[in-house]
Amino acid sequence: MWTREQVAGTIDHAALKPNLTDADIVAACRLGKNCGVASVCVRPSDVVLAAEQLAGFGVLVSTVIGFPHGSNRPDVKALEAKLAIADGAAELDMVMNVGKFFSGDYDLVLRDIRAVVAEAKAAGDVIVKVIIESCYLSPAHIAKACQIALAGGADFVKTSTGFADGPATPEAVAIMVQAVGDTMGVKASGGIRSYEAACGYLDQGCTRLGLSSTEEILQAAPVK
Repeated sequence: MWTREQVAGTIDHAALKPNLTDADIVAACRLGKNCGVASVCVRPSDVVLAAEQLAGFGVLVSTVIGFPHGSNRPDVKALEAKLAIADGAAELDMVMNVGKFFSGDYDLVLRDIRAVVAEAKAAGDVIVKVIIESCYLSPAHIAKACQIALAGGADFVKTSTGFADGPATPEAVAIMVQAVGDTMGVKASGGIRSYEAACGYLDQGCTRLGLSSTEEILQAAPVK
C-alpha cells in the first residue's frame, strides 16, 4: 500500500468549480501546502493569486487551458498558455479538441497541442498535460489520442476534466499506460473518491492524480 506522503506527492489538487471565490482559492492553496501535494490546479484567472499563496512552499501552480470543452482555436489556447505561464503557472492541463478528433481532423488536434507545447517549451520546463476526455472515447480512440499527444510533444495524457459525462476508469488508464506509459506520464482524474481507488491508479502506472476531495482521501490512508 502506498503511504500518505507518496500519494500526496502525486496529487494535483483541483480548485476549478465556476463559483469558487478568491477565499476558496486561498483555502485550496492552504490545503495543498498542508497536505504536500504536487500542485494546486486553478482556473486561469486564479493563477496569480495561487502563485502568491504557494511561493516558497514546494507546491506548484497548475492551470487549465481550453477548459472544459477544448474547442477554442489553437492560437487562443496558445495565448492562454503564454499568459498563464507569465502569471506563474508551472503546469498546463489542456483539453484536447474532442469534436475535431471525432471529425477525424487529427492534423488540427495535433496543431492544437503543439501550439500549447511551444509556449511551454519556450518558457523552459513547463509541463503540458493533454486531457483526452476518455469517457467519450472507444479503446482504439483512447490509444489514438495518446499517440497524437505524444507526437505533439506533451508530457502527460490525462483522462478527464471532471466536467464531462464520465470519470476516469481503470480500463481507460490501462489503455493509456500501454499506449504511451513508457514515454509519457499518465494522469487519472475525475471521480476518484477513495484512497484505495487512488492507490489503484498508481499501481496501474499513473504518476499523477487529479483530485478535489484531497483531504478526505488522504485522511483514509493507513496509519503506520
